[in-house]
Amino acid sequence: MEFIEKFFSKYSQERVIKWFKQICLAEAVSWLFLFTAMTWIRIDPEGIFPIIYISTIGSIHGLFFTLYLLFLPAVRKIYTWDDEDSVFALIAAFFPFATIWIDKSLAKKNREQ
Repeated sequence: MEFIEKFFSKYSQERVIKWFKQICLAEAVSWLFLFTAMTWIRIDPEGIFPIIYISTIGSIHGLFFTLYLLFLPAVRKIYTWDDEDSVFALIAAFFPFATIWIDKSLAKKNREQ
């Protein structure tokens, strides 16, 4: 955890928040493309294009998923989330489009307590 905190301490809070919001959206959009890839591979399981598409989209989605998880400790500190909010943010990574909900509801500076 110290490594992550040390890494993000080089950047302003506004920049980290901006990156986190972009990652939330990108993770959700990449999940949509991954869903289309999974559908396409079911329709044409032996085609070369669906295999290439799902491999590429799967890697991109994995990148955004990993970035989302890496940004969570830094964003938790910025927004002063309690344990419950942090667990919701962590669990949201595993559900489609839930990262958008995190961006819209939890990731607010002036959230009502």
